[in-house]
Amino acid sequence: MSQNEQQHSTNRVAVVIPARGGSKGVPLKNLRPVAGRSLISRAVDAAKAATLVTDVFVSTDHSGIAREAAAAGARIVERPEELSGDAASSESAVLHTLDTLAANGEPTPTVTVLLQCTSPFIDPADLDEAVRRVLLGQADVSFAAIEDHGFLWTKDSEDTVQAVGHEASSRPRRQDRAPQYRETGAFYAMRTEGLRANRHRFFGELDIMLVPGWTAPEIDTLEDLQAVSELASRKARTPLSGLAAGPALDVDALITDFDGVHTDDAAFLDQNGTESVRVHRGDGMGVSRLTAAGVPLLILSTETNPVVSARANKLRVPVLQGVADKAGALSAWMAEHGLDPRRVAYLGNDVNDLPALRLVGWPLAVADARPEVLAAARLTLTASGGHGAVREACERVLAGRAAAEQAASDALLPSVFGVADPANAPTASAVASATV
Repeated sequence: MSQNEQQHSTNRVAVVIPARGGSKGVPLKNLRPVAGRSLISRAVDAAKAATLVTDVFVSTDHSGIAREAAAAGARIVERPEELSGDAASSESAVLHTLDTLAANGEPTPTVTVLLQCTSPFIDPADLDEAVRRVLLGQADVSFAAIEDHGFLWTKDSEDTVQAVGHEASSRPRRQDRAPQYRETGAFYAMRTEGLRANRHRFFGELDIMLVPGWTAPEIDTLEDLQAVSELASRKARTPLSGLAAGPALDVDALITDFDGVHTDDAAFLDQNGTESVRVHRGDGMGVSRLTAAGVPLLILSTETNPVVSARANKLRVPVLQGVADKAGALSAWMAEHGLDPRRVAYLGNDVNDLPALRLVGWPLAVADARPEVLAAARLTLTASGGHGAVREACERVLAGRAAAEQAASDALLPSVFGVADPANAPTASAVASATV
């Protein structure tokens, strides 16, 4: 890091997320889930994951949004009624937040970021880069945008069609046209001093922070919400490090449906009417490893069937059968075991799982789940029901616990070895090697 970057690394960077409760196109839009996480929570998550951001504020007039944002880790600024109407600008909410900080005697941030929770795919790395450019004086404002090679048209007051930004008589190839740029609306990193002086998000030296096109969608309608939910489901399968795809799961319990999760949702009937199902042997190993690690696991089934009982007995896990109200049964079970719903995973495949999926912090879907379940899932597994989905879920939970334990172990090392900077502390693996 250069001396200039070191100087700016100590500056305060505040993200302000305006989130009214009175959205018209999609009622209470900011609380709507995308991949099992509300829009406001996704926005807070993205802001908190940016390494240069020091403070995350949510400006809202709605108690439900405030509770959700606070649970995600944001500080809440109560938005006054006169700034909460349809005509109120986002800048007014940001400036009110800065005024509130000043009134409370808190230092003014060097950079203020307006971040919109209607953009559910913000990459923290892009946000960090925009902030860095402002901190280093490369721009007064850096905002998210994508390249746009489209041909735009408009109509004048007399309904005459006119070309915008291009000559109608000339049709150059895409590669021969200079690109134009379209704001995504996701974030605007601004020098706070300039924002206060101009009271608008665009001032001084402007910079375009190019972001990937798939991060650009904004949610203004129910159709937008459905489209981004489907996109989120597909992106959840994007390969990452470690497991084949998707994240490890740092949770305290795993609950699964039975039919379509432990099985492929097919059933075999013999001539006597006896039902049998196909299960995956690998699921048994995953369940065994998970229970050995002390992670509670429950099978929750709508049907009452000896097959379910037999499989649960084989796996040595508890089962609740004949459950019409899965959400109610799940709530009672979590309360009985003292579990925080935010740290619970539920794996389902069909529409009767939706109420339970909405209760937990990690709603999971098997790869061949119903579209409604895929849209509600925070993570879609790579395996289908009856083909290793339970094993995959168990392995992700085990990986999440291992990562959490490693992080906790590494956090202790500075105090154990007297290292002031954690970055200079030896890793747990290095300590193990040194003591062999």
